[in-house]
Amino acid sequence: MALSAGTRLGPYEILAPLGAGGMGEVYRARDTRLGREVAVKVLPTAYSADPDRMRRFEQEARSAAALNHPNIVAIYDVGTHEGASYVVSELLEGMILRERLAGGAIPQRKAVDFALDIACGLAAAHAKGIAHRDLKPENLFVTRDGRIKILDFGLAKLIRPDASEPGRSKAPTLGIDTDPGMILGTVGYMAPEQVRGVPADHRADIFALGAILHEMLTGKRPFHRPTAVETMNAILKDDPPDLSVAPRPVPPALERIVLHCLEKDPAARFQSAQDIAFNLEALSGLSEPSGAVVRTARARRGLRPALAVLAGFAVVLAAFAAGRATQGRRGTAPEYRQLTFQKGPVFAARFAPDGQTFVYAAAWEGGPCELYLGRSGSPESRSMGIRMANLLAMSSSGEMALCLGPRRAAALVTRGTLARVPLAGGAPREILANVLGADWSPDGSSLAVVREAEGTFRLEYPIGTLLFETRGWMSHPRVSPGGDMVAFLFHPAQGDDRGAVMVVDRARKARRLSPEWSTTGGLAWSARGREVWFTAGRGSGERALYAVSLSGDLRVVARVPGGVTLHDISRDGRVLLTSDDQRSDLCGLLAGDETERDLTWLDFSIPADISPDNKTVLFSEQGAAAGQLYSVFVRGMDGSPATRLGDGQALAFSPDAHAALTLLYTTPPRLVILPTGPGEAKWLPNPGFERYREYPVTWTPDGKSIVFPAGQSGRPLRCYVQSVETGVTRAVTPEGFPDFVLSARGDSVYAGGAGGTVWAYPVAGGKPTPLSAKGLESEDHVLRLNKDGRSVYMFQELGQSAKLVRLDLRTRQRSLVRELRPTDTAGLVGVQTVVVSPDGQAVVFRARRYLSRLYLAEGLQ
Repeated sequence: MALSAGTRLGPYEILAPLGAGGMGEVYRARDTRLGREVAVKVLPTAYSADPDRMRRFEQEARSAAALNHPNIVAIYDVGTHEGASYVVSELLEGMILRERLAGGAIPQRKAVDFALDIACGLAAAHAKGIAHRDLKPENLFVTRDGRIKILDFGLAKLIRPDASEPGRSKAPTLGIDTDPGMILGTVGYMAPEQVRGVPADHRADIFALGAILHEMLTGKRPFHRPTAVETMNAILKDDPPDLSVAPRPVPPALERIVLHCLEKDPAARFQSAQDIAFNLEALSGLSEPSGAVVRTARARRGLRPALAVLAGFAVVLAAFAAGRATQGRRGTAPEYRQLTFQKGPVFAARFAPDGQTFVYAAAWEGGPCELYLGRSGSPESRSMGIRMANLLAMSSSGEMALCLGPRRAAALVTRGTLARVPLAGGAPREILANVLGADWSPDGSSLAVVREAEGTFRLEYPIGTLLFETRGWMSHPRVSPGGDMVAFLFHPAQGDDRGAVMVVDRARKARRLSPEWSTTGGLAWSARGREVWFTAGRGSGERALYAVSLSGDLRVVARVPGGVTLHDISRDGRVLLTSDDQRSDLCGLLAGDETERDLTWLDFSIPADISPDNKTVLFSEQGAAAGQLYSVFVRGMDGSPATRLGDGQALAFSPDAHAALTLLYTTPPRLVILPTGPGEAKWLPNPGFERYREYPVTWTPDGKSIVFPAGQSGRPLRCYVQSVETGVTRAVTPEGFPDFVLSARGDSVYAGGAGGTVWAYPVAGGKPTPLSAKGLESEDHVLRLNKDGRSVYMFQELGQSAKLVRLDLRTRQRSLVRELRPTDTAGLVGVQTVVVSPDGQAVVFRARRYLSRLYLAEGLQ
């Protein structure tokens, strides 16, 4: 029975058809009582005379209505219309998982997220005695915010039968593809017991989840054969295909989860969806006590004073220090002893060889980074007199490796000159420039280093011997206790602490041990050298302490409110870690403003662009509430509430500000255009780029093309132009020239060359023209041309402030526009990511903050 627009079913007005399935037709409708849009599923009139179909339909309504969970579609109402029954549910925006799988395998990180959502939804249903029994991609909905909703409990069987139906048979209803027949369920996702026609319980859902996760990872159905009979035979007798067919290597821990779900014998599978959720949580970096997926959005309510931050932070620290946040695997509560008490960031900390003394680098009370010496059991530490230096490593013989003149690379990772100095005192001896991390060999005779050289990042051990190289970046190198391997954090995007744990041996054989997290920082080998411990999480403020074995087995060591950063592990298993309150505040300035406007929305805001009318800022959120792929927002410069546009990293407004260009950190990465008002998202084709860089990115003045830096696999970055309409992409600059400024007319990009020369490269192609580089300084970060094309805006980082400068392109004269420094300097580690409007009348910058407390932890297992 097809319903036309305007038809009324009780209080529900039909608006448009949405689709049809085996259980009926689905319509978009409006609830005239509450003024909200809903979905209405109507069972065809011809089926109403079929008692079995009606029973299944009514059972769907009863089963689903009994569930209230974010990963299960919500049922609002049931009713009848002209002899046909209908169910009213929440209206979902997005796509069926089957549509998502049409493009092949799903990136591992997202597949784990989806599987975790499914497991959490099933756990809630199973807890109420309800099994789905027809779980498949067609019954799973991917919402626009990336959450899975389980649909259609029409085949649900009450695990604990209703006492009002004592005569109910324990045998399953019969059917194939949900039609009346011999077997209940859908071929390809049925458990062996369903294929055999014997009673099936909630463990059939676990088998189906394993099949779906296998398909998400590989892009192929694990038991699919040419006919239904052959498919069922494969389910009964064949092992699932090896996951080596997946486009990317599957971590051993994830492979074990899949295979454990797909055991033929129900008794050999996971016995509960909650157990699956627990194992997936470790891979995804997400855990909630209830097992439910919780995504929150916390509205920013004005500038939070430093004392208020510390007051709330103290509550977390109190629970942390009391040892109530987590317990060791043996059930013994670990003990935490606070070692520092000042305000500011702790960059690094290491045990001295005696195991009782420790050294750390911190910037207290707004001062520069310097080294301090402390001792276990004492609340005081003393300055070592070494300022403008970060601690990188401590040798077994008591020699420190330092980073002199540290400049921030990302988070609390610094870049500078490697030097060595005895713990007992003396002048640092400089060794190597552009170093981001270092660690000593077990005997203290040599160093492993991560350094930048000609646009690539190199891991060398010892210095000069290359073990690993990338055009992403690396941090936190740690040499194994046996000296035969180096573990490190690999980050695919420069300047972003998103990453995973890797290990490489002396033969240059590298492998990844962990999944990829939104934020990573801190790494050390366990006391026995059997695991690599590290801190990571989904958002900047939600890092937990994990351990991963060399075979990829991952487990949670400690999780506390807020987040932690691992610094060192002693030979007897004691741990130095910090509890960190990380923030990235958004500060805005309009012409005439004496102090900044607080435009921060959540907890980790990063500006991208300002609209031509100076009224709106485009920015990203990368914190705990932003999601794994980050979130894109727009907000008025007047401080009005922000509007979320979608997932991704914000890049640039279109010339009319009606759209925003964003970057999705999928595999491969994708550029997406999101409308700032009504409209649909537009995905731009990736012509083979392994990575995009977030800056500089801009639109041409006519809005028809975008200009951006990107790189193909193993190749240096360069500037490209891509048509928004056709997706055709063309290189503009040579390889190794990713930094550029687009000309006022959009016909050329200005990029630096050898010897400091600037060249004008025609966007349409052709011979470049050399230009004068007079007036530019090596510390300048070029932002954009003024709208008149006669001057260029630049900024220079100055630690806790930055200078916004304008360079006149005719006279080559520099003038200071203004100094950028937030009023609140508590925990401030830098002023970064400056954006300026085309006329220079509006500026937005990012204030990066850390408030750290160093702890000594004992009893972590």
